[in-house]
Amino acid sequence: MERRNQFTTGARSIGMSIGDAIFGKALASSERKKQALTVWTGVPVLGLDALASTGYGPEAALTVLGTVGIAGLRYFPIIVILVVVQLGLLCISYRQTAEAYPNGGGAYNVTKDNFGTHTALWAAVALLLDYLLNVAVGISAGIGAVVSAIPRLQPHTLMLCLIILATLAILNLPGVREPGFVFVVPVNTSTLRWVLCAVRPASHQSSRPCLQ
Repeated sequence: MERRNQFTTGARSIGMSIGDAIFGKALASSERKKQALTVWTGVPVLGLDALASTGYGPEAALTVLGTVGIAGLRYFPIIVILVVVQLGLLCISYRQTAEAYPNGGGAYNVTKDNFGTHTALWAAVALLLDYLLNVAVGISAGIGAVVSAIPRLQPHTLMLCLIILATLAILNLPGVREPGFVFVVPVNTSTLRWVLCAVRPASHQSSRPCLQ
């Protein structure tokens, strides 16, 4: 009986250790402040949607418009203006939400308080679909860029996408703060490259475009 209890205790301890390694150590309520995001870790965690869309959005738009020739490319500035207007509306909406819900308010909670539970469920579903599409398109666009640079990886495109998807899922299991430390270097480096590409004088631009 004693050996059985020791075995059960040991197995439970191993299970808890594995769980802590995958999902992170359980935190007390008093440790909540330690999980607060800074500017450097918050942007990689909360801003990846916008950054990813900035990375593959223009290329996708040009690819579609380019199929109809020069006439299609004329609509690109209009699309850019509409996107900028949409971003402005999002910024105003986020500021209003932050003021009305200083302790945090997600799409479901905000919609439920203002429009009811039924509408809030639609908002939650729409947000879930948005995340799924963002991950799918972001990973496929990233792997597509890698494959275009290294053509011999073409037969392994699907496997590379699944590996990246599994890696992102594992990195996000422990919580919100930990992925921020993992992504802080690549995200901020990529953002800096975009800024340098934008402010670089035209006289110094080469024929080769800046890499994303």
